[in-house]
Amino acid sequence: MNFTRWSARLPGTQRRAAARIDHTVAPDRPADGAGSVPSARAEQLTQEAPYLPAVDELPVRDVLDRVPALVALVHGHDHRVAYINDAYVTAFGLRPLGEPTRESLPELAELGLLPLLDQVLRSGKPRTLKSRKAPDGRSYTFTCTPVTEADHAGVLVFATDVTDHAEAAERLRASERRQRETAVTLQRSLLPQELEQPDDLRIAATYHPGGTEAAVGGDWYDVITLGGGRTALVIGDVMGRGVRAAAVMGQLRTAVRAYARLDLPPHEVLQLLDGLAAEIDANQIATCVYAIHDPNEGRLVYASAGHLPILVRDETGAVQRADEPTGPPLGTGGWMHASGSVPLGPGSTAVLYTDGLVERRDADLDEGIEALEAALSGATGTPQVVCDRLVRSAGVTADHDDDVAVLVLQHPARTGPDSELFRNAALELLGGVEAAPRARAFASGVLTSWRFPTDLHDLGVLAASELVANSLQHGTPPMRLRLRRTDRRLIIEVTDGDDHLPRRRRAEAGDESGRGIAIVATIASNWGSRRTPGGGKAVWCEFVLPKGAP
Repeated sequence: MNFTRWSARLPGTQRRAAARIDHTVAPDRPADGAGSVPSARAEQLTQEAPYLPAVDELPVRDVLDRVPALVALVHGHDHRVAYINDAYVTAFGLRPLGEPTRESLPELAELGLLPLLDQVLRSGKPRTLKSRKAPDGRSYTFTCTPVTEADHAGVLVFATDVTDHAEAAERLRASERRQRETAVTLQRSLLPQELEQPDDLRIAATYHPGGTEAAVGGDWYDVITLGGGRTALVIGDVMGRGVRAAAVMGQLRTAVRAYARLDLPPHEVLQLLDGLAAEIDANQIATCVYAIHDPNEGRLVYASAGHLPILVRDETGAVQRADEPTGPPLGTGGWMHASGSVPLGPGSTAVLYTDGLVERRDADLDEGIEALEAALSGATGTPQVVCDRLVRSAGVTADHDDDVAVLVLQHPARTGPDSELFRNAALELLGGVEAAPRARAFASGVLTSWRFPTDLHDLGVLAASELVANSLQHGTPPMRLRLRRTDRRLIIEVTDGDDHLPRRRRAEAGDESGRGIAIVATIASNWGSRRTPGGGKAVWCEFVLPKGAP
């Protein structure tokens, strides 16, 4: 092959005749010498410029041999090697000419360059393959340019060593991975490490950090057992990303747990959170849903601060959207939140989630919620299985662009032997002081029928007697005694119409009252009180059942 003729056809070679420019000296300025050119300078300008060879006159092979980049010239459909420069020989060793590239330049085949050569021949357009690591351990960017002469077609392969850039990019990616791992670890450490599992509910949750960058979001969830069989559930999303959003999220989650111990209605908890969010950072807002499940009521009472609606599927598979009432996000201030409720009876499943699960840039938000409703209607199995199915149906992957948090709770319908472990009994406390002995007799009969051990039976009767006596003395009608057992505990609760909450205090030796709550707190595993909707209060205590209890 005539390399000189081929090189003359290389695209980008400029073909023009060497032009010589006659340089002349401008006429002398006026005799006053203003602006005149010094004599030495004038002599230089009058001399003929040195001759510079044009590009066409440069020996192409000598130029390519001295180029530090790797250069190879191949021709024909089997890409026979016509030329390799010195840099190529230094990198990969001497290669035979005239042989097909697959045999003569096996390193190009290993890099997957042969299909690119075919493509360049067919299209007649140059192509570039960025940063591929070659067998010699270095990284190159390959540019393949078509060359033609008469009926012959070939490709000029030009490889630039980008090892330093590739190594720097890899170090940067490794640093970003470490930063992301740190951010995700921080985010996960602020979430509950293990969900509390109430007696009456089965609960599972999942969290998926969004994207691949270090700036994770502020999605969060929590499950809080309130005592007396009631459970609080919360999910929220702090707007923005990064460590600041995660820090605000951690403070809000801690505050929710503290406020939950006050056993306040959901709207009052959000009211407190709203003021706290404004104090933490006036520029950060957050959405949140706080809900309370009471197995005695069979409902989920909730309040929403700008968050997406809770979805509830009943035992028939019908899905209900709890989207009212709702208020503005936390941190905006000036709004009175309100509580609503949705049925959550045995056999029902509820889903709380953040916007990353349903929001897409190319679709309306309502479409995402409707798709989630459809997925929930057909999702069966344990809460964790439902979680996984909902995430998969939403198309959430490792490179999803937003954080996703999902909280699933089920109120199982218990039948057979399990139903014997969950029992309820209630007595309306009518009349005056005679209600106390009637309540003791009722509690004794119920606990005997539930086949509790003698010591637990006696403690339960004593606690019921003290709570009823306290209500008769300090409360107002209507009054009710309720006993409830689960597979793990015995719960005793007395409600009345007075909203003054009792507190434990130290009774003096001469006091005739003030010992009832102290006795209950001493003998029970836990106790508490709360105000009930519409006025009144409930005072409760619970006893942990011994293992093996019937």
